[in-house]
Amino acid sequence: MSEADTPLRPVSDQVHDDMVLPFAVEPLDVRGRIVRLGPAVDEILTRHAYPPAVARLVGEAAALTVLLGAALKSEGRLQLQTRSDGVVDMIVVDFDAPDRVRAFARFDEARLAETAPGAELLGRGHLALTIEQGSDVARYQGVVALDGQGLEEAAHQYFRQSEQIPTFVRLAVAESLTGAATNWRAGGLMLQFLPASVERQRRADLAPGDIPEGASVPEILEDDAWAEAKALAGTLEDHELVDPNLSSERLLYRLFHERGVRVFAPQPIRAACRCSNERIAAMLRNFTQQERDDMVGDNGKIGVTCEFCSTYREFDPDDFKAE
Repeated sequence: MSEADTPLRPVSDQVHDDMVLPFAVEPLDVRGRIVRLGPAVDEILTRHAYPPAVARLVGEAAALTVLLGAALKSEGRLQLQTRSDGVVDMIVVDFDAPDRVRAFARFDEARLAETAPGAELLGRGHLALTIEQGSDVARYQGVVALDGQGLEEAAHQYFRQSEQIPTFVRLAVAESLTGAATNWRAGGLMLQFLPASVERQRRADLAPGDIPEGASVPEILEDDAWAEAKALAGTLEDHELVDPNLSSERLLYRLFHERGVRVFAPQPIRAACRCSNERIAAMLRNFTQQERDDMVGDNGKIGVTCEFCSTYREFDPDDFKAE
């Protein structure tokens, strides 16, 4: 069936949480993904009982990682990691294709208590995105500086420097009241401009640091289609991305109905950790006998808590002595 013969259907108002929905706005040469996270991100955040400000930041990082990782092959893996001097000095999010996500953050409670509401928590440092797509493909890592900006702007900077694809990212996290319970929700939207002509992707370079004062910089006008796509996406409100009663299809229709939007097969997402008794035992075997002896607690066991899922496991030190 040709693209022109693809049948039209009504917009679905059925809400699907923990789902990535790929889409295309073909008249604007735009492709993208929208992610809506419900139980998956709630499980990740409540498991660690993060303070609300930290939870929102980790939720944004999880939504961004899923948006990027959803493009990987079934055996691929993507990790987002921030290291900085901020209140939240480290965030790690792992996405294992096609559907597993896990995350944790490290933060300074004392500094957080002294930080004004709404202040940026990442500080200065770097954000690294590491992509593995199987044993036959080289590992890739892209690094961008964190200089007080949020994750949205860091993502834009990553695509400007590393991918050279015009990209728009929007992230939102909120607590949703359902009955007597409060649940975390996260959402994200990513657009990429992918015209047939590479020349249409051209845009102004980042200003060189050694440009002579007063020198003219050639102006590169942004493509009209991409400018329109960004303007339409820019009308998106945070509450729309996390609204538990608004479907992803309905949201996309709100944004792009004037141009037409086509959706593809959705991709489910779940919170899942890689840790297991076998993996941790293998890790412990990499330590020296003296190091393992130093890990033994008052109960005579080696206790290990997974940073991602907070699962606590105990191991008998004698199981490693004969090896």
